[in-house]
Amino acid sequence: MSLRSRLDPIDRDIDAILAEDLSPQARSSALADVARGELRAAQDVNARAMGGRTPPHDTFVDGRRGAIEDSVSPQGVIAYEFTLLEELFAWIADQLVTHAPVLTGKFSRSFAFFADGVEVSEGAPAPQASEYVFLNLQPYARKIERGLSSQAPDGVFEVLAAMAAARFGNVARIRFGFRSVPAGAVGEWAARTNLQSRASSRNRPGAQRTDWLTRQPAIVITTGR
Repeated sequence: MSLRSRLDPIDRDIDAILAEDLSPQARSSALADVARGELRAAQDVNARAMGGRTPPHDTFVDGRRGAIEDSVSPQGVIAYEFTLLEELFAWIADQLVTHAPVLTGKFSRSFAFFADGVEVSEGAPAPQASEYVFLNLQPYARKIERGLSSQAPDGVFEVLAAMAAARFGNVARIRFGFRSVPAGAVGEWAARTNLQSRASSRNRPGAQRTDWLTRQPAIVITTGR
């Protein structure tokens, strides 16, 4: 799924261009030049906002995806759509690995990405969803989040959620939270542990106990769409 920012670069200049006594071919050429200039300006803005990385974009010329700007009709429209969510997801995934404490490497290899509760395979495009979640499938992720690793004294997920929100807050709502994931190493641990809670309702077999035992620290992303 791609949250897209649309740039119609000719709006601010179209009246001036069409008012000139230009041939149809010259009008098309002028429109293409204006569009390319606006694209460069938008790319500079996006690169500054994203630490030097420029998000990919699609070009639409008179409604045709991928057409070149010079093919625009004399009174046509050139628009660009920037893909933003993929940049956000890639940044979070990279930062999680970078900030993860490393002993055996198992923790840094156990991050997972979910779209509406369904795990997204590594490298696959994210599907349309109302909620996206990054978490770790190792049961000791909660201990690390509490600062019990000297390599991550402030935890991992809450810190990175704040960093991501500061960097990409104009793209999506990003926050720290917890999500239950009764699968993988977490589910296996939950099935065999005798860990007891101060709340007696969590000690009885059932959904409430499973939810408590498998709740993992997470970065939660919603787009509001």
